[in-house]
Amino acid sequence: MTGNHLFQRLRKKWRFVAIALAAATISFIVGTLLPGNQQGSDKPATAAVQNLKQSLTVNRLAKEVGEDRTGFNLDRTIEELLTVLESKEKNLTFVPPEQFQGTTVFEGTIKYSQKVIALTVDDGPWPETTEQMLDIFKQNDIKATFFWIGKSLETSPDIARRVVAEGHAIGNHTWHHPYDPMDAATAASEIDRTAKLIYETTRVKTTYFRPPGGVLTNGLAKYAKEQNYSVVMWSVTSADTDPRAQPEAFVENVLKNAKPGAIVLMHDGGGDRSRTIKALPEMIAGLKQQGYRFVTIPELLEMQGQSAA
Repeated sequence: MTGNHLFQRLRKKWRFVAIALAAATISFIVGTLLPGNQQGSDKPATAAVQNLKQSLTVNRLAKEVGEDRTGFNLDRTIEELLTVLESKEKNLTFVPPEQFQGTTVFEGTIKYSQKVIALTVDDGPWPETTEQMLDIFKQNDIKATFFWIGKSLETSPDIARRVVAEGHAIGNHTWHHPYDPMDAATAASEIDRTAKLIYETTRVKTTYFRPPGGVLTNGLAKYAKEQNYSVVMWSVTSADTDPRAQPEAFVENVLKNAKPGAIVLMHDGGGDRSRTIKALPEMIAGLKQQGYRFVTIPELLEMQGQSAA
């Protein structure tokens, strides 16, 4: 075999390796990016990123072996997919800025001229109610922060995947929604079990935590802080759990107490939340009229961190 023939075979071999590796990885990525498929793969997104980077390296090596006459240039495609995948992984990871890890947050401390407000929603995902709330948020181009109960997530995984697909932030709200004091092992189970299911269902990793009922002394908040969660409370409540109140009262509670950096408490689960759904459009309209724009809890804390810098 002549040196030229060996050269040609080597070049084709490198090219084949590059194409095969890239094709397999691209196939995996397309599957994970399809709606509802996030739960179907046990392979972490980071592994896919590594495979793509490897295929990019192999492709470039193949080109260095000799002049590329095949017309296959995978570099741009691979780099574009890397951008998509790394962005997707980032969007599914909610970690507080370092100064808020292991702390309790009641509101955002920001410049008064920054008229932002964070809507937070507890106790879901919940059949019908959560979907109705998502429709309202979508119509108004609003992103909120949902704090999920493990038992609710177990019952409504498809709704949870829709929440994530539409760009909302996610927090942990325990497995059973307990109020009573508990030992460290029980507190760990309540939070860790929920975190595990959130990841398995949606591929979301979050270290934002809201204690049920806002109770900070029953062991849950202590454990969450030890794990570097940000314990997120609220500064404004809609009071939508009051069985006697009408939707108009929820609206008034929020509009009257809103201020820049406020964290608003609402509920989409735990019972009949039709009154909350009825109040939500008017609440949003009133806040917009006051000049507010809406941010998630991660966005709010990022803004506060930047203001303090």
